[in-house]
Amino acid sequence: MIPILARPLIERKRDGGRIGSGEWRQLMAAYAAGTVPDYQMAALAMAIFFRGLDREETGALTDAMLRSGATLDLDHLGTPRLDKHSTGGVGDKVSLVLAPLIASLGVAVPMMSGRGLGHTGGTLDKLESIPGFRTGLSLAEATRQLETLGCALIGQTGEIAPADRKLYALRDATGTVECIPLIAASIMSKKLAEGLTGLVLDVKFGSGAFLPEKERGLDLARTMIELGADHGCPVIALLTAMDRPLGRACGNAVEVEESIMALRGEGPPDLMRVTYALGAEMLLLAGVVKDRDEARRRMEVAISSGKAVEHFQRIIEAQGGDPRVVDDPGLLPEAPECEVFAAPRGGVVAEVKPRAVGHGIIALGGGRTKVDDVVDPAVGFVIMARPGDVVKAGEPLATIYARDEAGVAAGRAALAEAIVVADEAPPPLPLIANRITEAGVEDYLEG
Repeated sequence: MIPILARPLIERKRDGGRIGSGEWRQLMAAYAAGTVPDYQMAALAMAIFFRGLDREETGALTDAMLRSGATLDLDHLGTPRLDKHSTGGVGDKVSLVLAPLIASLGVAVPMMSGRGLGHTGGTLDKLESIPGFRTGLSLAEATRQLETLGCALIGQTGEIAPADRKLYALRDATGTVECIPLIAASIMSKKLAEGLTGLVLDVKFGSGAFLPEKERGLDLARTMIELGADHGCPVIALLTAMDRPLGRACGNAVEVEESIMALRGEGPPDLMRVTYALGAEMLLLAGVVKDRDEARRRMEVAISSGKAVEHFQRIIEAQGGDPRVVDDPGLLPEAPECEVFAAPRGGVVAEVKPRAVGHGIIALGGGRTKVDDVVDPAVGFVIMARPGDVVKAGEPLATIYARDEAGVAAGRAALAEAIVVADEAPPPLPLIANRITEAGVEDYLEG
């Protein structure tokens, strides 16, 4: 086959034209092989950002990235195979709680996650704050672990969708992250490679989301649901709020500790509501419960009995991590410096801005500004203040965990921007706003 030339495709998309399915397959195979340079793919990504892709093009791009690598074949497991994906947030450690919880209930969870992107945290970075934990399992290793434990918490290996792996990093560096077709194709190419029988999406909206506007979040959910339907994988999405961090802990090791507490039944209420809502959809798609109420009861029993946290401990041990962290979170990395951040005045907490918190974690060293940056797992924040809280001047609102005094100063500046105390507070967004399926969009009603 004659190698495809990228330049004509860039020009065509720049001018509003379409790229055919065969052209996508050749282009992404060539990009994965290194014969299309990053600068040409960056130009194409920017053209897509401005011109968009229609449903057929988005599906063709997804399929091309999926076919650029290997896939998991898990039919022999004989059990439903479900995963959950979040479009990214601050303090969003739901995956760390949900994967072992659902796996403990007999559903296979091949969970492939990513690293921090922009101002948001990454599940892999959080897991790797557990001493010794390996996220770089091969497909063969992941398959064996799924056979024995029903869960593997892995990163995108070079075997899976290598074209997406390269494009994912390129988008973060070229300002093309917030593009619905590229987001949808990236997520779904990886998820379809897992051999799933169903997928649940946590699509964020609000000031801290990559797509803050609710309608754009709904558009993204619809796009991924369509891609799943076109590939025989049913997808359900919940639209959840990211106008404030989820839970209290924001960072890597501190979020692992909060996840362990959640699996023990001591998690913050907002974190548990989102976890239970997404878990119920997973159990319903798996066909192991008849309704949300039964799903909620089964999850609560798994947590209260210790079954869920024990499963997490087994997963940690299987992936080379120190299982003792479950009983003693003090074994997680600890920051040398710790300082309380107090309310500058009395009043009402009007905002806790997730983007400012996320950028603060990066300033502390807990995130990346470049792909090859080394992440400090110990730094971050624990933010007790919630929008609507009435506070007094000098009252503790958060704790800063930093490497040194300069980090403390950076954390103090970030929280001064993030936590707004005023005379009154606007109502926050509904924590879970909508449920989206192939049938359409409905208001989310709990219970």
